Parts: sequence; C-alpha cells; structure tokens
Amino acid sequence: MAMEAIEIEKMIRQSMPDATVSIEDLRGDGDHYAAHVVSKEFIGKSRVQQHQMVYQALKGKMGDQLHALALQTSAPK
Repeated sequence: MAMEAIEIEKMIRQSMPDATVSIEDLRGDGDHYAAHVVSKEFIGKSRVQQHQMVYQALKGKMGDQLHALALQTSAPK
C-alpha cells in the first residue's frame, strides 16, 4: 500500500511544526519520494541525526507503506 505525498508532509509537520517540507514523487508510484526538510530542530544535529528525526516522524511507515525516501535536511540559514 503506497503513501500519498501529503500524508508524508503532514506526519513530518506534526513532529516538527516549524519545518518547511517539500515532497516530490520520483516515479509517480507513491512508493519512491524525495523530501527536502528545513527545521530549526536540526540545529546542532549531524546529518544522520536529522534523518533519524524525519524517520521517527514517519512512525514506522518507512520500509512498509513507504519504500524509498531520498532525504535532504538542513537547518534554516
């Protein structure tokens, strides 16, 4: 079962309310997405920690309903 881009965005925003999130469906299949997430919560965090925060926001959907997510994360400039 695939996920809608809006659902991914909503879950990330629920976990990180200040985040700017953009989602792109890479194949049009609802299984392969690219996400760019900018949040103040990433300040002082390594790239791995930032990605872990996004995966935690997805509450176990990664690898189940969501097959692939290419992540770009950063703190605001």
